[in-house]
Amino acid sequence: MVVPILLILLGFALLIKGADFLVEGASNIAKKFHIPEIIIGLTIVSIGTSMPEMFVSLTSSINGYSDMAIGNVIGSNVCNLLLILGLSTVIRPVKFQRETRLIEIPMCLMFTVIFLILCNIGRDITRLDGIILLILFVLFIAYTIFMGLKGEKFDKNGEDTKPSDTSNIKVIKNIVFIILGIIALKFGGDFTVDNSVIIAQKLGLSEQIISLTILAIGTSLPELVTSVTAAIKGNSDIAIGNIIRI
Repeated sequence: MVVPILLILLGFALLIKGADFLVEGASNIAKKFHIPEIIIGLTIVSIGTSMPEMFVSLTSSINGYSDMAIGNVIGSNVCNLLLILGLSTVIRPVKFQRETRLIEIPMCLMFTVIFLILCNIGRDITRLDGIILLILFVLFIAYTIFMGLKGEKFDKNGEDTKPSDTSNIKVIKNIVFIILGIIALKFGGDFTVDNSVIIAQKLGLSEQIISLTILAIGTSLPELVTSVTAAIKGNSDIAIGNIIRI
């Protein structure tokens, strides 16, 4: 039992560090080619913090552990909403922007209802359902980029800003970071899923229970650290945005 637990912890470490490498490498390359920082934040960084959940669910699905794949998704969302937001607001009250209250939260609720419908119109989530979910994801990312660019242009108030100096950013180095990040995510997902199955079998628990608890909390650590740190520093927008845009 000790060895599987240690391997799960190693898997979590690889998932978190892999996501960190991937985000850093991709962000630096984006800056190198003068892609606006708001787009980097709304896409690369927000998606990067969700990489642990994605790789764990992908690994579970590929290996035929459907309960673990879906359980990790549901459990992670519960952790994001209740655990992470709860801790963040205990540390410091979090203010919601008007746009978040009127647009983004209703959008998230709408996506949840669509997911609920897809889960209940058949015995499984089909490839067509997956395509629908991916299309909704692309639309949401497009919306966040549009709103981000709109806000950035407003903040600049028509003033020209010089692009930051990116001469010290090495493309090859950051490509290596991206590759190392993907490798770490792959092995982290394998270690976490395989050994969670072993522990579930030894304890007589279902894979779904393990994924809703241990995996959900473990893969939500990047969001937890990000939101709690943002709350401590008084950055409410980051704390809320990190939970909604995941």
